[in-house]
Amino acid sequence: MELNALLAAPAVLPSLPRVVALLIAELARDEPNLRCVNQLVGADPALAARVLACANGPEFESHRQIAGIPEALALLGTLQLRELVGSAPLGTTSRSVPGMNLQHFWRCSLNTAKLARSLAGSVHQNQIAAYTAGLLHGLGELVIHLADPERAQSLNTLVSPLDMRRSKLEQRIFGYSYGHVSAALAQRWQLPQGVVDALNYQHSPFDNNAYEPLAGVLHLAAWRARAREVGLDEREMAVSFPDQVGLALGLDIDMVLQQDPIDWTARPEAGEFA
Repeated sequence: MELNALLAAPAVLPSLPRVVALLIAELARDEPNLRCVNQLVGADPALAARVLACANGPEFESHRQIAGIPEALALLGTLQLRELVGSAPLGTTSRSVPGMNLQHFWRCSLNTAKLARSLAGSVHQNQIAAYTAGLLHGLGELVIHLADPERAQSLNTLVSPLDMRRSKLEQRIFGYSYGHVSAALAQRWQLPQGVVDALNYQHSPFDNNAYEPLAGVLHLAAWRARAREVGLDEREMAVSFPDQVGLALGLDIDMVLQQDPIDWTARPEAGEFA
């Protein structure tokens, strides 16, 4: 399936049931805790995307494009957010996105967002945009599985959807990768060009006409999060570390790992967030 055809196919991106339930309860209060709402929306890639798309839509006609969830939430207000959350499709079964373990996907997306924010701060890049790019970076994989399930499942027999080799294999077989799909979605949602470029070039930050540091940050964050998902040990991490990307940002593997805000020794819980 060509990229344009894939993007034209209907694809319902599911949200975390626990996050939606907690948001519905919080938004039902007379005075919702805005910090709590921000944390919850910022833990759900699909819901965050809907919020950002709405905030960047024609209804608000903002003079600048909005990259961050807090600013988007401030624009929407409680009533509109209640409507968005209440209508959010839920990822309640393994059939929600055939071939994808949604708990693993959500965890990897959130970890990538946290890592991207931390790394962006260490190299003086926009941390809010980095978090958004990290959270949304893998949404294209869901779209591929929903719109082209047979080819996605065929690819799953070779490498898992969260494997670090996945993008190269998709590029070779499909002619595009999940990063290109995520970028096209971000463009459709009218997110800032810096976020779109970071998503588009997340697998090859040097391929853009002008090097996009945020793409390099996202590349390193996704490498670390996916290394955890596939269970790489220290030696395998050292071998697989994208040193050229790190060098361009002034970061080596030790510096990347030192900036890591996540306790990887903690046992992950299903539906973990915040």
